[in-house]
Amino acid sequence: MKNIPVVILCGGYGTRMKEETEFIPKPLVEIGGIPMLLHIMNRYYSYGYNKFILPLGYKGRMIKDFFINYKYHNDFVLYSNEEASSSVKFLNNITNDFEISFIETGLNTQTGSRLKLIRNYIDRYGDTFMLTYGDGLADVDIDSLINFHNSHDKMVTITGVQHPPKFGNIYEDKNLVVKFDEKINTPDDIINGGFFVFSTKFIDYIDDGDNVKLEFDPLKKAVDDGEVMVYKHNGRWACGDLLREVENMNNLYNNGDAFWIR
Repeated sequence: MKNIPVVILCGGYGTRMKEETEFIPKPLVEIGGIPMLLHIMNRYYSYGYNKFILPLGYKGRMIKDFFINYKYHNDFVLYSNEEASSSVKFLNNITNDFEISFIETGLNTQTGSRLKLIRNYIDRYGDTFMLTYGDGLADVDIDSLINFHNSHDKMVTITGVQHPPKFGNIYEDKNLVVKFDEKINTPDDIINGGFFVFSTKFIDYIDDGDNVKLEFDPLKKAVDDGEVMVYKHNGRWACGDLLREVENMNNLYNNGDAFWIR
């Protein structure tokens, strides 16, 4: 397995999907009976990345409990009698070899501040890490993304995708990001699809405190310094930010068109 860790932001309230997130954290909302978070992890795992760091916040204990009981979400037989302790035989071949760090980063902490709080856990693996959101699915070629990042000497690679207006807009010149606006865009623009690659030096752009949003000052400072490149993803991408978007993802899955599964 490869040594670059993947940070998946898992701490937000998910207020735009309150029908689900009143009861569970958004990364545990299910697509085809499988949490979105696990779909994302499996995408990275299929390319050989198994080291995950999850900065937790809202209902973070439920994410811990899911993985602690991960094997028991599959089929098993329980043997129990009065003379011997219970034993379990799992009926499925559970092959995913995950190394997951679950880090509590506060209930109301913003995304950039969560990243800064987990720096010590990132540094264990070296000077490069990946990061994405806990609600975005894509058929991004992770090997190509890493190769693109390694081809330039900038601190940040952001994956740009095309999507209707709603998300952070990227303005680029020959892949160098020259401006980044959060959620001010028009149809057919390249927008922020997550799936970042960072040098750990980028974390120095994040100020102290709990209210620093990754997409605001830190990324914009890096853009101003000419340190952000965009990897243009021409494939498919979907975000489970609203209930109707999750329903669409479930329809894709149920119709055999879960494009994010490799």
